[in-house]
Amino acid sequence: MKDNERDVSQDSLADGPPSGSRRTFFKTAGAAVIAAPVMLTSSKSEAQVVPPPIGPSPATTPWAETLPDAFELMQKADLFTDPNRIPQGEANDDYDECGRNDHQRWNEFFYGPVLNNDPLAGPVDQVDLYELKVKAVSHVFNPAYPAQPVWNYVGKNVNGQDYYNPTFVARYGRPIIVRLHNELPQNHVGFGTPEISMHLHNLHTPSESDGFPGDYFSPVKAGPTLNKPGKFKDQFYPNIYAGFDEFPKGPGNPVGGDSREALGTLWYHDHTLDFTAANASRGLAGFYLLYDALDSGDENDPNPAALRLPSYPYDYPLAFQDKRFDASGIQIFDQIDPEGTFGDKITVNGKIEPLLNVARRKYRLRLLNAGPSRFYEFYLVNAAGVVQTFDYISNDGNLLPAPLRNQTRVRLGVAERGDIVVDFSRYPLNTELYLVNRLVQTTTRGPGAVVAPGERVLKMIINRAAVDNSRVPNALRPIRRPTADEIAEAPVRTWAFNRTRGLWSINGKLVNVKSAGAHIEAGSAEIWDLSNPNGGWSHPIHIHFEEGHILQRFRNGVQVAVPAHERGRKDVYVLGPNERIRLFMRFRDFPGKYVMHCHNMIHEDHAMMVRWDIEPQ
Repeated sequence: MKDNERDVSQDSLADGPPSGSRRTFFKTAGAAVIAAPVMLTSSKSEAQVVPPPIGPSPATTPWAETLPDAFELMQKADLFTDPNRIPQGEANDDYDECGRNDHQRWNEFFYGPVLNNDPLAGPVDQVDLYELKVKAVSHVFNPAYPAQPVWNYVGKNVNGQDYYNPTFVARYGRPIIVRLHNELPQNHVGFGTPEISMHLHNLHTPSESDGFPGDYFSPVKAGPTLNKPGKFKDQFYPNIYAGFDEFPKGPGNPVGGDSREALGTLWYHDHTLDFTAANASRGLAGFYLLYDALDSGDENDPNPAALRLPSYPYDYPLAFQDKRFDASGIQIFDQIDPEGTFGDKITVNGKIEPLLNVARRKYRLRLLNAGPSRFYEFYLVNAAGVVQTFDYISNDGNLLPAPLRNQTRVRLGVAERGDIVVDFSRYPLNTELYLVNRLVQTTTRGPGAVVAPGERVLKMIINRAAVDNSRVPNALRPIRRPTADEIAEAPVRTWAFNRTRGLWSINGKLVNVKSAGAHIEAGSAEIWDLSNPNGGWSHPIHIHFEEGHILQRFRNGVQVAVPAHERGRKDVYVLGPNERIRLFMRFRDFPGKYVMHCHNMIHEDHAMMVRWDIEPQ
């Protein structure tokens, strides 16, 4: 450590019980369940838990189901019809809303309707209002498997029909309110828990709408960081750039904040304490696409500054999840074992081995590893298995400063995203292409070698012609890198991701959502030093709310090059065995409670998470 670096390691010992957690499920399961991970731990390695044998998932029928040519568009909601339940800054707990904290800066970003108590008097046309109902629905993963209950976020499409795990289309400078109803069955059967806390990963969002793990709710239960149960919760997404206070809104900056901080590919998922893996794997995940004047979502945009990347319906999100099924084709998941249940089937937008028909033109494919625990290394190949090239334009939702041309692979840890542009005009009509995963992985601990030819997870057929006015320019989004002085002046905070008493831990401690492991002054900047001192597993580390810049990577104590796709802004940082990362972080605009955790959702649920708070100036 340099003389001018100040170590501000985790500053709350939090000696109380871990998290107020292991709550209902573990209370009903009994003390033996809590002790089981420790009893199964070998003296050779704290992570040597041996789960009971699980057979392979039954065979599936490839390419039997076709994904839609484009995602559906959402129908907006009218949240002003009931005068008792109009959106408001304070929790509306008199009329069924859970006991959340007040929405921050409400009057700045959502004003007239509430201030005037009159929806006609306010700028309702300047905000977007939506409703989601979290429900149990019937779903077919593959024709070889039976229909089975899953949990989904259910909205409405523009035709008024149910829309499962809808894709949001949002714009910077235009706030959104999502009224989230919990209609899950309280007497449910199988894995998961019927409480919910929706996290929008990784929007610059006030903490009360971040989906904090302790903010879970149902009509009969409230998490340890809420003060009352409820039937719904209003999620408030201002859709502002980070750095709003540093770069105020004005004539030359109509949105406010730093447009270099813009995000594009986001996703939302359940984040309920101790049950994130179970609930998200049961189906609670979807996309949130965010545009601005530069990345406008319009390839015909007349604005000369617009990038004109491939746009809807040729802007296509693809979410990948690993799942396991029993002999009858029903999904299974062990939420007790800290090693989890490793999925041997890969779903693409909820389907196993689906087909996607594409037009003979450029597409923006947004690839998301939605967990819970598998890593991927994707290649695009033709029918003969020959690897094809594409442009890599975005990592973790952040456009890179310049596209990486002629790439052949995208490697994704859990929760990482990678946007690529594939030019299908290079191929004749009826050409077949496949997205394949060549990364071998056999346990939830992490990936192994890259082995060809790999597993085909998605088939694409070029079945039609289409006009293409899109482009991939040589410059994408500018980036604000920390200066040498900022790096030298930033205090250093160290975080070690390891194993404690048979559970996953950070700095030797288990999660406690009621106690902060770090207190950070709003407007400050720090260097966070993340390390994985063990050789047996990988950890994709996610830091809520703010993106960071990787300064250095180390493997086995030796500095290694930062890969090109990691040289932009990120919110997930993969720590392989015996790896360490130093990154620069800013903390701005919205004080409150946030978390950092391993996004291997199994590790997260078994206590590898820490709360950190931004304190007001």
